Parts: sequence; structure tokens; C-alpha cells
Amino acid sequence: MTMTAAAPIRTFKLRQGRLRPRHREALHRLWPAYGVAVDGRPIDPAELFGRPVPLVLEIGTGMGEGTAAQAAADPDRGYLAVEVHTPGVANLLVLAADQRLTNLRIAHGDALELIRNRIPPASLAAIHAFFPDPWPKTRHHKRRLFQPAHVALLRSRLVPGGTLHTATDWPGYATAIRDVLAADPELVNPHHGFAPAGTGRPQTRYERRARAAGRPVFELVCHRR
Repeated sequence: MTMTAAAPIRTFKLRQGRLRPRHREALHRLWPAYGVAVDGRPIDPAELFGRPVPLVLEIGTGMGEGTAAQAAADPDRGYLAVEVHTPGVANLLVLAADQRLTNLRIAHGDALELIRNRIPPASLAAIHAFFPDPWPKTRHHKRRLFQPAHVALLRSRLVPGGTLHTATDWPGYATAIRDVLAADPELVNPHHGFAPAGTGRPQTRYERRARAAGRPVFELVCHRR
């Protein structure tokens, strides 16, 4: 009997989004300049950006406004954004081109595959994962990004002293993330718990909606030893 490998458990759910003509055109025109494949040889920031820069990985960008703002405010570091939903990728391509962001590149696909396939160990200055899908139902918790095996993978790609930064508006997920990060012996939380909300980042569109609805935001920042 031939054994086949089990399909990986995804930390995202694919949602079909209608592409506007502007976005469809952007994918065709701008992907060669800004796009990065999920599969391939290890990424070299100097090759990717034309200069050696610390590399920041942004996981899950939504429509990209926060990512574009972060890259614009931090020109001395290179930002590699990874998003699974095509409309968000297309919109971020437009933002990158409109703002002439030379320190931003975009990957379309599964962030964990990108990390395993193309990000060498101890090569990232920071990893940002703002408002990841909370998968609130108990039977779906196995799909969450922040669980021990995934956190170990993320942490392994950080340089010593590198930053893992996340935020969520789901209290139960916030507690779970805090506990998973605290259990990793190679991560240090300088705040010994939640950081002040909005620490060192622009607000995302999702966050503005959450705050308008009265939902608190929980921030977590850790560093690799």
C-alpha cells in the first residue's frame, strides 16, 4: 500500500474576492517589479532590494494600507509582505507603486510555506502578524497561526534580538497567544504580558473597525534571545 502525506492544516481560509479592473491590471503590470514567489531558493535581502538591509516579514496584510505605511515610515529596512487573498495582494501592489516604495516586496500564498521554503534560519530582523484569523471555534483552534510548532518555526527565523510582534482583538486568542509565546524558552517578553496597544505600528483598517465597535486590542511583542 502506498502512503501519502497528509495535507497541511491551513492557518487561513480562502475567500473569493472580486478583482476590480484596476487591481487585475496591477497584478499583470506590477507583479514583475514587486512580486516574490513562495517557492524557490533562500531569499537574500541584498538581491531582493538591491542593497543589504534588515528584513521584516509581514504575515497577512489585508488590503495593505498598514503594511505600506509601515514600510514608508521605515525606509532603512526591507519589508516582505505575504498575503493569501488576491485582492489584498493587488491592492498592496498599487499602494507600493503609487508611493514608490523601494523597500517593499509582496508574496502571494501561504506564509508558513514561504518561511519553510525561502527564509533561512536567523535571517529576519522582525516578524509582524497583525490581527491573524482567530479561528474562534474550539474545533478550529488547530488552524491558528500562534501555536507551539508554528511559533518555534517563526522564532527560528529571527536573528538573536529579533522581534515577533502581533496584535488581536479577540480576548481568548490574546490569552492563548500570550501563553504560547511565554512557553517558548527562546523568546523574551520585555513587557511581561501585553504591550501598550499600537506599539510601534500604524493602525490597520481592521483595527479601526474593531475600535469603532468598542473591541479592545491586545498587543504582544517578544524578542529572540
